[in-house]
Amino acid sequence: MTAFRQDTTDHQDSPSPVTLATLVAEIARRRDEFNDLTYVPRDVVAMMKQVGIYRATTPTMFGGAPMPPADFMRIVERIATADGSAAWVAAFGSANTYMASLPVETQRIIYADGPDQVFAGGLYPAQRARAVPGGWRVTGRWRFASGCMGADWIGVGIEVDGPSAGDGAPGRPRMLAAVAPAAEVEIVPNWDVVGMQGTGSHDTRVTDKFYPEAWTFVRGGPAMIDEPLFRYPAVGFQAEVHAACNVGLARAALDLAIEMGGVTKTITGAPRLADRGYYKLELARAEAAWRAARAFFYETAEDAWDTLLKGDPVSPEQANLIRLSATHAAHTSADVIMRAYRIAGMSAIHKDHRMQHIVRDSMVVTQHAFLTEGTLENAGAMLAGALPAGPAYP
Repeated sequence: MTAFRQDTTDHQDSPSPVTLATLVAEIARRRDEFNDLTYVPRDVVAMMKQVGIYRATTPTMFGGAPMPPADFMRIVERIATADGSAAWVAAFGSANTYMASLPVETQRIIYADGPDQVFAGGLYPAQRARAVPGGWRVTGRWRFASGCMGADWIGVGIEVDGPSAGDGAPGRPRMLAAVAPAAEVEIVPNWDVVGMQGTGSHDTRVTDKFYPEAWTFVRGGPAMIDEPLFRYPAVGFQAEVHAACNVGLARAALDLAIEMGGVTKTITGAPRLADRGYYKLELARAEAAWRAARAFFYETAEDAWDTLLKGDPVSPEQANLIRLSATHAAHTSADVIMRAYRIAGMSAIHKDHRMQHIVRDSMVVTQHAFLTEGTLENAGAMLAGALPAGPAYP
């Protein structure tokens, strides 16, 4: 049972409930606004809260209703059919699983005002922290804090001295994430890109800020919450929700190409697209490629979840397939989008055409650190029984 408001729910207690359908419709209506603002505004984030996106990754003990990862990914996918940036911001609802690595008492403070808390954070480049009694003093600036304009809590990446790196080798600085209320972190507006312009992935900055030790954690480290969702590979989950953005964008591109193919009159007066052989062949190939990648993507997530529900840990082999299927879905979906663009005809070249926005957004997804082709190299190494080249993989 999840907290997500499905479209068929009877809401007798609310005169105007926010459902997934109404949220997606509002996002589709306002996506140009997000692009102009360079972020998704707080009233839309509030709608996401009402729908249940953020409590979907909040521990049950704090009033949340944790959702199976595949179900959450399907929500992100559907939002992406309306707008890539809004889907990216919604995907960061899954980042609450990171905060499960904080001490339970710290989490209790975070969720004191309710389960619908928005966490954002740009953790790199990690900044050196100075040890002081009870914690750390930090000054620095970080990149890519997606969703920070609508966040309740913001994380930053710090380097601290310690006996071991936690996620690295002994003797090296420990890499931690440090969390604070969003109001205590400065946002530096500088998000000027060609894709995912509405994600508000601005820089963040603090000056001589004190972070108590209890408000720091190792990203992807062991959760302090004993619930199935928080035993699911945290980094793998992040890779999946970002890949889901491209899965949804690809569906939107295919649907748009189909719609454009049926136009009876073309600019040049030539036969409509749907009557051309190359259009039909490429459309069929693209549809098949998208469905195959999507099936592998969700099948892998559901298999790992079933393992957890049986009381067993996710195996390294399963974690590897999570990373492989996410990267494959992201890149295959990007290829599908380019196929849709190529068969869409001349009208798709205009800067304000919907297909252009889809193409540009999809290129950003494949550049995410968790979804680059380096993942494929690491995945192949594990499949071959060798050690992956990348650190902390899978």
